Amino acid sequence: MKIFANFENREATLTMVEAFSMECIMALDEPTVAEFARMMNISAPNAAYRVGQLVQKGYVEKIQSKTDQREYHLRPTQKFINYFNINTSYIDTICERCKDKFSEEDYNKLVELLSVIDNELMPELHLERFKSR
Repeated sequence: MKIFANFENREATLTMVEAFSMECIMALDEPTVAEFARMMNISAPNAAYRVGQLVQKGYVEKIQSKTDQREYHLRPTQKFINYFNINTSYIDTICERCKDKFSEEDYNKLVELLSVIDNELMPELHLERFKSR
């Protein structure tokens, strides 16, 4: 009973699906719910449910469109930005460790390979295809 009593008051955490959802929202730069649904390849009701969970946990806010009052854009909150920065900080640490561990030539090759993977080998992540036309 004591263990479960703490769940109600504990800090909301992100599940893996929620973390991935937030990464997509960040990548799309304030998408609509429809754009988010398209990128995640999920139905509009499923997207609305996921967004609702993220709003409830305080990681995203819905901003009403100035041009179309029926439409809302998804914006990460400062709470998520803080969470994101912790992860980014760890990636920076790993990059520094790679610089220390590998020769300059090997490190530069690693950076080059990761750049090719990111820019050329993952066409399904080209974000422009998910944004409204």
